Amino acid sequence: MVQSSTPGADLEKLTKVNLFFNRQIRFGDDLAIWGQPDYWATPLETLGQGTGDCEDFVIAKYFSLRMMGMEVEKLRLVYVRAHTGINDSAPVAHMVLAYYERPDSEPLVLDSLMGDIRLASRRPDLTPIFSFNNDGVFATVPGKGAEITGSIGRLSRWEDLLKRARAEGFQ
Repeated sequence: MVQSSTPGADLEKLTKVNLFFNRQIRFGDDLAIWGQPDYWATPLETLGQGTGDCEDFVIAKYFSLRMMGMEVEKLRLVYVRAHTGINDSAPVAHMVLAYYERPDSEPLVLDSLMGDIRLASRRPDLTPIFSFNNDGVFATVPGKGAEITGSIGRLSRWEDLLKRARAEGFQ
């Protein structure tokens, strides 16, 4: 179930991609999957393994939506602090995908931990830290747009992933 008034074509793409990856990919730890403490898998690597961590889910969703014609400026990979509420634990690092209908609109959040897509205001458990896409790095303020604050060169894992994804045919 999606809680938004987003135009139909984008909403349908978001829903299909979110459901596909949330149902087909099992959550796993990078150390167990790749033998590394932090590895960002390409969509093909994630599908091949059938498992991935939160970054891998977001990356697969991002590239799938891009391949379906979604404009890059509508999508951002967002680092957040997730408040799980388990035993009053401290927030954990997590990544989600945000969809912005317009640069100044409140984003929808696609998350590997939830089946439905929700407006950011309906996710008080998430505190955004920063976001990025192929265009750059953004200071994340849900619903207020964001200015590019740096180039993707600041994110070496993202740059490495983009090279590997391009070699696999992704743009």
